[in-house]
Amino acid sequence: MAPLRVLCVHGYRQNGASFRDKTGALRKLLRKQVELVYVSAPHGVRRAGGGGEAAAKEDGSDCGPGGDEDPRGWWFSDVQARSFNAQQQCEESLGLDESVEVVREAVKAQGPFDGIMGFSQGAAFVAMLCSLQQQQLEPEFNFRFAILVAGFRSACKEHQKFYSAPLQIPSLHVFGLEDRVIPDNMSRELLPSFQDAQVLTHPGGHFVPAASAHRQTYQDFLKKFQ
Repeated sequence: MAPLRVLCVHGYRQNGASFRDKTGALRKLLRKQVELVYVSAPHGVRRAGGGGEAAAKEDGSDCGPGGDEDPRGWWFSDVQARSFNAQQQCEESLGLDESVEVVREAVKAQGPFDGIMGFSQGAAFVAMLCSLQQQQLEPEFNFRFAILVAGFRSACKEHQKFYSAPLQIPSLHVFGLEDRVIPDNMSRELLPSFQDAQVLTHPGGHFVPAASAHRQTYQDFLKKFQ
């Protein structure tokens, strides 16, 4: 049986290569079931100091000191500072259209994909991509399922259109009960946006869990699409 192909969308201040490194345990855990393909966001992120603490805050805890080499992001909540904070209220964002274009091109060049997985800002972005797919605004998108790790609803007014109707795509929502970057209540707020949301919680913080204890939940979810 051919493995499911899943497009992987990294968090803020990461990139496709660093997210691949950080999900090595997940690739090992699910190697018989899935092939994970990684894409990088189009926007370079200033190192902490340029955008202040807000810029470092969103995915800083899983980057280690100084963050990743070549940190990137999917959109900025602070248009002037070109920084991002998941809890920052904003009227409009910067950079989302270019990010949708990057995913569109990845699907054309490397697809088709069975599913899509996102982490943190990437998971919030995945919810938006699923909305575009459901509204038939992106004919290239044909994802059959979504996995959202440490996801959240964007606090930007411009993005509220993505949450107007419950998304019908089957989804698995994964979040840590000790996550200090995206607290679990933020991830729970995203659940009503999906009609068929399954949940996997873990006792840890801001990372993609891949312990043997989580294998069964991942496998049972993925089995439906093989």
